[in-house]
Amino acid sequence: MSRATFWRCAMGTAALLAAGHAAGDGLKDLYFGEALYYANQGHYFEALERLDAELAQHHGLDEPELDTLYIHIGEAEFSVGDFELRYRMHHRAGRAIRAVLEGDVDEAVRNEAAFRLARIHFQKDQPEDALRALDRISGRVPERIQDDVEFLRANVYLSLAQPAEAVEVLRGVEGAESLQGFAEYNLGIALLQAGQQQDALRQLDRAGRVKTSDPGVLAIRDKSNLVRGTLLFESEDFSSSQQSLDRVRLEGPFSNQALLRAGWADASADNYERALVPWTLLAERATTDLAVQEAMLALPYAYSKLNVYGRAAVLYGQAVEAFSGELTKVNASIESIRDGRFLEALVREEIRQNKDWVIRLRQLPETPETYYLMALMASHDFQTALQNYLDLEDLRKKLVSWQSSFDAFDDMIRLRRAYYEPLLPEIDSQFRKLDAQIRLRMEQRENLAKRLESMLVAPRPDYLATAEERFQSVRLDAIDAQLEAAGYAEDDPQRVRVARLKGALHWTLETAYHERLTETYENLSELNTVVADLQSRYQGFVRTRQAAMHSYVGYEIPIQRLRTRVASGLKRLNLLMARQGHMLETVAINELKIRRKRLEMYQNEARYAFADSYDRAARSQAREEQG
Repeated sequence: MSRATFWRCAMGTAALLAAGHAAGDGLKDLYFGEALYYANQGHYFEALERLDAELAQHHGLDEPELDTLYIHIGEAEFSVGDFELRYRMHHRAGRAIRAVLEGDVDEAVRNEAAFRLARIHFQKDQPEDALRALDRISGRVPERIQDDVEFLRANVYLSLAQPAEAVEVLRGVEGAESLQGFAEYNLGIALLQAGQQQDALRQLDRAGRVKTSDPGVLAIRDKSNLVRGTLLFESEDFSSSQQSLDRVRLEGPFSNQALLRAGWADASADNYERALVPWTLLAERATTDLAVQEAMLALPYAYSKLNVYGRAAVLYGQAVEAFSGELTKVNASIESIRDGRFLEALVREEIRQNKDWVIRLRQLPETPETYYLMALMASHDFQTALQNYLDLEDLRKKLVSWQSSFDAFDDMIRLRRAYYEPLLPEIDSQFRKLDAQIRLRMEQRENLAKRLESMLVAPRPDYLATAEERFQSVRLDAIDAQLEAAGYAEDDPQRVRVARLKGALHWTLETAYHERLTETYENLSELNTVVADLQSRYQGFVRTRQAAMHSYVGYEIPIQRLRTRVASGLKRLNLLMARQGHMLETVAINELKIRRKRLEMYQNEARYAFADSYDRAARSQAREEQG
């Protein structure tokens, strides 16, 4: 019971993570959110598939602090361990959480990692390792797991046969709202194991009176009453036993056992008339249940004790027929399982899409392979073997789906190649021309920037002359040279006029130099913006060009490797499924053989009792006729 109890407390891990995000900074990474979404739907393989890929990508970044997963990295690492644990990958889950535990992390994070590692050890039936992990918890513990930590510690103590320590821990969490009913029940069991039977009975009585509407708490309340009633029955306190058993719900999971035990409590007190009530209710239920089968013998037994031999004989006769029918079902189930139909029924997709798929299997007509499925599910060995087989079947379907998807990838690559290859040569030709022009302009811009930089040290007004001014300067120099060549003296009016025009031009260049230099820097700044935009577009084109190439180039070898890996994995998986299926069938057949042996025993008892009751009824009738 301690494992089931603990699992209830651990079921909301992913939901707690999501709630933590909503209450804090909010969920920033959509891929992490997608993984949480699949986890909350119970699809832990899909959640692991996405979160593993996201973490691998995050750890491969040069600057991971810029990634949106960065602020959630601790919770993501925890989630990996949780999802692996839910998918029953205990070894990987332990490694993932241990890595967080041994890292340089906050005290609260380290304590939560220790708690989760302890939970993994506990579920793997390693209570000593679980206790060592719990002993590593010290300092600040997150409030949301404080009660769960202590509850796990108590369960570990119970597993280590240390009930006294478990009692001390459980008293501290007895009033915790999240553990309502469960802490009280486990405390009663711990007291019982510690030899404090009277205290245990009082504690189980309190656990059996918990007021709640939660289905899980109602179930544990019923079990508390059933256990207390059984203990009192064994102590021959039949009246008190009856009171506890009467508190068990008629529609709960423990109702059959409670009705059976309640009848025996009345019968043991020689109150057979009262025993008829629970046994009559129980005998009308599904005959595949062991308690119902026992009630079918107990009910006529009570009538015989009341000297109602005729009614007893009729009921014994009905029991013989019912047991005969059940034996036929058991034999049919065994043969059906041996023929392989049992495994086929378990993996029906249209059945398992419903959360009550086990019940729906039981209700299918003409399916002897599922007659006793509900009864078989009570066996821990069968549950483990069944879950392993269903996990393998789910994985097989995923591998088959992946295997078929490779053809789709090939088609995508072929279509992309057919689209891009005719376009790229012309695009590349035009790009090379544009690239040459861009390089030329970039070189010119660099030369201009260097010239302006040098003018800060050695001013050169002529560098900032306009095109018209340059033209005029050249014309004036040419005229002056012609006049000089023609023999005109320097004081000649025409040469003086040319000199005056040169001076005016020089005056303009000198006086407008600073204003033109400032304007030139402003224009250069604007040019830098245009150049940056040009470079951005250039890089965008290069990336687009590379993406186009990478969308269909270089995939052949990776896809072929994946094909090989999937084919190899599928081959090994089919072998494992065959072995696991055989194990599952063997467990089921062995359980059914045990049930068949018990039915045969019940049938023989019913036959002998039928004959005896028939004789007694005949003698009683004869005496009445003679009297």
